[in-house]
Amino acid sequence: MTGLGLTALVCCDLGGVVRGRAVPTIDLDDHLAAGVGWVPANMSITPLGSLARRTPFDSRGDLRLLPDPATAVRVAAEPPGTPLELVLCDIVETEGGPWECCPRSFLRSALEDLRAEVGARVQASFEHELQLPPAGGAPSQAPFSLAALRAAEPFPALAMGALSEAAVAPERVFAEFAPHQFEIPVGAAEGVGSADRAVVLREVVREVARGLGLRATFTPLLDLEEPGNGVHIHLSVLDEAGEPLLYDPSRPAGLSELGGSFAAGILRHAGALVALTAPSPTSAARLQPHRWSAGAVCLAPGNREALLRIPPVVSLGGNDAGRQLRLEYRAADAAANPYLALGAVVRAGLEGVRAGLPAPPLLEQDPTGLGAAEARRFGVGALPASLGEALEALAGDEVARGWLSPVLYEAYVGVKEAELEAAASDADMAATCRRYAAIY
Repeated sequence: MTGLGLTALVCCDLGGVVRGRAVPTIDLDDHLAAGVGWVPANMSITPLGSLARRTPFDSRGDLRLLPDPATAVRVAAEPPGTPLELVLCDIVETEGGPWECCPRSFLRSALEDLRAEVGARVQASFEHELQLPPAGGAPSQAPFSLAALRAAEPFPALAMGALSEAAVAPERVFAEFAPHQFEIPVGAAEGVGSADRAVVLREVVREVARGLGLRATFTPLLDLEEPGNGVHIHLSVLDEAGEPLLYDPSRPAGLSELGGSFAAGILRHAGALVALTAPSPTSAARLQPHRWSAGAVCLAPGNREALLRIPPVVSLGGNDAGRQLRLEYRAADAAANPYLALGAVVRAGLEGVRAGLPAPPLLEQDPTGLGAAEARRFGVGALPASLGEALEALAGDEVARGWLSPVLYEAYVGVKEAELEAAASDADMAATCRRYAAIY
């Protein structure tokens, strides 16, 4: 029997789960203009598979998943496997207008506002960490070691090849600190394309692992005693001609006045932001001091404890410092929808530019050495300590809450409240970690 080639028309939902419908690949062109049917209530499906009790949707309504042909992905497979073929979609009304809860439209709108008000555009990349527990429970190798990378073969080589085939532009792969943990940075892309790459990377990596009889997990926290898996969002701001706007060598850390205001806006709305960027019941446990994640709500050059880091510029090889300088937002993970996460970060930065906020003070040392007053000044341990607290911060931040339409806000909070309710039924946080490891 010969299988029929299928292409999945997909979107990424509020829990960061990719859902959609498949069509015969030979018929794909027939669906480019009108897409396939979708249902509003699908946006209230939780990552756990249930429908949230709090939802603005009911049994009525129809939408369309409208394919973006530029996002088409095909990754070949060795027989008897089948190729992974997918196209990312906007969620639109049946007459073609944008649906107010479409995540791609949310990000696109934020980018359009930044361009209209500042004359700026965004290049970004999502730097993923993941874990690949081996079949049979083989022991882990030393962190960052060649032995750990080689022990995982052929996964690293196959993943890099598949990601290249999917046009995600993988740059490196290496073993990370936690057991069986790896990181795969990818090249920056402009605008919505950067979040598209994040979605595709996760699905391609999972597909490669599945073909090897393994399960890759991007879960925020596999084990309470381990560092966990983050998604660092690297962001550059360019003018209409493509020239960098964040760099000014005459200013502290080389960050321009506009860049300082942009960073200040992100820090001002940090509590609300994590409700959208690190939104699982396990996420907050990773974002604590001394975990090299985002233990201090501050701006810092080269400091991996800062929520907002300025990575160092490299002069080796004659690299252009201005084009290297970027902001790294570190309080994100794969439980987040990447379109919502980046869109919210951009909107927070834009709020700082609108208000003309001064550049935040720079943390110049490890926060573990700060006294009590300085620790408060640099926001050590100031992020919400749970998803519940993050949702309260979002509810209490009128500006950030306004970034989401009322319908999108209600749907999002409903999904998250359902997750909190399910987590409360677990025996302990370790059980919740195991639950989310199976989801992500």
